[in-house]
Amino acid sequence: MHPLVSVIIPFYNCPYVHQAIQSVLQQTYPNVEIIVVDDGSTQYVDLILPFKNKVHYLGKKNGGTASAINHGISMASGAYIAWLSSDDMFYPQKIQKQLSFMLHNHSLASYTPYDAMDANSHVYQRHIGHVLPGEIALCQGFIKGLNPINGCTIMVQRSVFDIVGYFNEQLRFTQDYDMWVRLMLHGVKFDYLPEPLTMYRFHERMGTVRHQSEMFPEYEAVQRQYTQPLKYRIRQLEEISF
Repeated sequence: MHPLVSVIIPFYNCPYVHQAIQSVLQQTYPNVEIIVVDDGSTQYVDLILPFKNKVHYLGKKNGGTASAINHGISMASGAYIAWLSSDDMFYPQKIQKQLSFMLHNHSLASYTPYDAMDANSHVYQRHIGHVLPGEIALCQGFIKGLNPINGCTIMVQRSVFDIVGYFNEQLRFTQDYDMWVRLMLHGVKFDYLPEPLTMYRFHERMGTVRHQSEMFPEYEAVQRQYTQPLKYRIRQLEEISF
């Protein structure tokens, strides 16, 4: 069985987008759909041209990362969804290994650690990520201000979006955090595969560097919003475990 996996690559003026696309084209898994969502880019669109016959290229008015991912999800045909920032890369066996893990465990959602690379695609640190085994530990991590789930390591069943809806387009920087918490509050369990399958790029142009002053107030507001619901979810899980 080879279910279709849709990989969504949101793109906005990113000089690394061709490397992201190439990393998905090099996957060992045979049934992958690549959806590149151009969020109103004015630069580097030419880097996508060599791949136009190998990807689904969707253009849209600039609306932010959440709107780009949502547009990709709405057009995706796959039973499973993964997404990749246009400046990051997948290792060749990413989809094959993670999907196999999910099928074996009957997972709705899964995530992994990641490796760090620099602007020149040199991997300089391996196996990054907070290991929080189990749903209770994951909820506690979010309450403490951790975001242990890197969005580009995620793979989810397409059906989960029918449960919780799409990403919140009002959030410019914390749409991932918001989505993971909403999934947990709806009883979606995140299974952890302890193998780095993604290369996450740290560079001076990345959004978390350029928009820190705007990002932290939004992050704190979302964290406050979900603290009590997460504590209630922990109590539910503790009652189930007895």
